[in-house]
Amino acid sequence: MMTINFYVIDSSSLIELNRRYPIDVFPTLWKNMDKLIEKGFLISHKEVLKEISVMDDSLKKWAKKQKKFFKELDETQMEIVRQILVKYPSLAKSDSETAAADPFVIALAVEMGSSSQQTLYPTIKGRIIVTEEKLRGNKVKIPFVCKDYNIECINIIEMCRVEGWKF
Repeated sequence: MMTINFYVIDSSSLIELNRRYPIDVFPTLWKNMDKLIEKGFLISHKEVLKEISVMDDSLKKWAKKQKKFFKELDETQMEIVRQILVKYPSLAKSDSETAAADPFVIALAVEMGSSSQQTLYPTIKGRIIVTEEKLRGNKVKIPFVCKDYNIECINIIEMCRVEGWKF
């Protein structure tokens, strides 16, 4: 059986990636990201696009070109966001500049796990959220909520390792 990972990436990872590994210096890394996006294995939410569009940099320019990457909010996600915020209201009250998209990123990953997609070959679909946030006690951040939904969280470097990328 083949394992395919589906990644939902948070603003924090895109911002960190751009800060430490800029597009003009690490073009192969960004091309690898583009390939995952093209295959539909790396996605994000439109709320993430809103957060990164505040800045005027190469990340914003790159993001604007990504037509398949940023997913629209749908009814199912909206219901999942409501459920998340009822259970974790402080997730919406974070002091972080890039926290508004957090419940939407999680909802997108939850929705992916509940949709049954038919494929030509047997697969095990791993849902993984890519974020730079860390699990710290009971602090309500993406990793804390993901634990409750049984969704794995990794950072951007770990995603590169899982994908076997070497630079």
